[in-house]
Amino acid sequence: MGWNPGRGQLAALKAGLFALALVPMVQLVWRALAEALGANPVEAVQRSTGWWALFFLLATLAVTPLRRWTGLGWLPGWRRMLGLYAFFYAAAHFTTYAWLDVWFDPEAILKDVVKRPFITVGFAALVIMIPLALTSTRGMQRRLGRRWRSLHSAVYAAGILGVLHFWWLVKRDIREPLAFGAVLAVLLGARLLARRTAKGSPQAAPENK
Repeated sequence: MGWNPGRGQLAALKAGLFALALVPMVQLVWRALAEALGANPVEAVQRSTGWWALFFLLATLAVTPLRRWTGLGWLPGWRRMLGLYAFFYAAAHFTTYAWLDVWFDPEAILKDVVKRPFITVGFAALVIMIPLALTSTRGMQRRLGRRWRSLHSAVYAAGILGVLHFWWLVKRDIREPLAFGAVLAVLLGARLLARRTAKGSPQAAPENK
């Protein structure tokens, strides 16, 4: 069931996806060099990197449901790359804030994390993503065994916190965070449905994410 490309085609598709995932950052750098980021360039960088971090985080979560619904058994091979891109953009998002907003002042960062809820949940999402990125290799998956699956299920918590961060940040125009939240709700629902189905079927394969 599903389209099964050859090894060469899969390599080309993966390379294409890798290049496409870099396009937002390349465009952002280009606009920054051309001084075309608008009246508030720092905010423009933060919004763009945060948006793409959440996009790739949800794309990572979508891999397993899409594989199940389409029968494309090679899709899980893209999950690690998508997850690392989510972390890459999230790290860029935080770095922009820490550098250009508070000039890497630990006291100022801690104060914001404690007193500003949208920063609290955003920072918590980033903290959750750090061990997921560090343990994303096949070697770590083998080493951790079942604990790897339990650890990486925390990606859903990162997704929820990421949506809340976006929602509380924009305050008034919530259309985009609402769209992200709707997608996340569908993905969470798909995961719960798959787990309930698996409980009734001993031969069902375990889900990674």
